[in-house]
Amino acid sequence: MKTKYGFIGTGNMGSALVKAVCRQISPSEVIVNNRTAEKAQALAALTGCKVGSLLTAAESKYIVLGVKPQMLMGLLEDLKDILCTRTDRYIIVSMAAGVDTDRIAGALGGGAPVIRIMPNTPVEIGKGVVLACRNDLVSDEEFEEFKSDFAQAGLVDDIDEKLMDAGSALSGCGPAFVYMAIEALADGAVQCGLKRDKAIAYAANTVMGASALLLERGEHPGALKDAVCSPGGSTIAGVHALERDGFRNALMDAVCASYDRTKGLG
Repeated sequence: MKTKYGFIGTGNMGSALVKAVCRQISPSEVIVNNRTAEKAQALAALTGCKVGSLLTAAESKYIVLGVKPQMLMGLLEDLKDILCTRTDRYIIVSMAAGVDTDRIAGALGGGAPVIRIMPNTPVEIGKGVVLACRNDLVSDEEFEEFKSDFAQAGLVDDIDEKLMDAGSALSGCGPAFVYMAIEALADGAVQCGLKRDKAIAYAANTVMGASALLLERGEHPGALKDAVCSPGGSTIAGVHALERDGFRNALMDAVCASYDRTKGLG
């Protein structure tokens, strides 16, 4: 019996998505394949899914390609001969940064239904973001089924493909920027006398709590920032220091640099 999801490539992101999908549907409906067999076997042991060959993974309904952009065209070439013999319905799912659905479909002869996603690593614990778009060959029902199956990843959001790279520069690359901010906040607290473990715990929980409050309230982040800044107080002094050192400009530049690089990968 053919599986519903075949994951080809189980690196950090591919593995995170496998874990998310296996929380939503039966792991028996998921098969994984990786160049390093031990990595696929470890993931299967952890989630309860199956390990298979490239051929068996490519026989699934949704074929999820978890390879880097520079490896995608070679993989599609390998899959082309396998897929051309299929008479049943299949959908290609790609998470390769910067490679659009037209190029993916074209590499398979032009008639392939393609879903393109850009996830981030917190999908592993159900707190991530998955941006999703599709070409015209994917039906509404299939797209909704796919998004439902990934519900345990976190926020699964439709996005116009022309905005995918911009969204990815924020949600896909953003966790690295947040980790750097947490590390820097903790470093500052250590400088002020806190022990490292407490500083990291306080910084991480502060970021998590502030994010949760923002989403709960639905207010502009600037308004929530203002609410913490008492006249002549400690917080506004810290905000002044951040502005002096170009904090917001640095974050904006980071997103824009990631966007430019993502466009170049395509």
